[in-house]
Amino acid sequence: MPAEPAKLATHTINVRVTEAIFNQLEEIARATARTKSYVTLMALTHYLQEQSWQIRDIEEGIAEADKGEFASDAEVNAVFARSFT
Repeated sequence: MPAEPAKLATHTINVRVTEAIFNQLEEIARATARTKSYVTLMALTHYLQEQSWQIRDIEEGIAEADKGEFASDAEVNAVFARSFT
């Protein structure tokens, strides 16, 4: 008999949403023949993946600062000069 695939641990969360968001969620779930839980999980997964770059960049910046790797005054001025022209 083949072994069962490993099951991922799951947790339950409760989230309050506006009626408009709930209605959109129901509409998308119905249109795609998915559950509201599935649609919510996909949306949350997508959001977390899209936002994770910020955490990485901040952590990298802190690590560089801890090593004393800062931009010189000339480098900072060059960035500002490009930004405002």
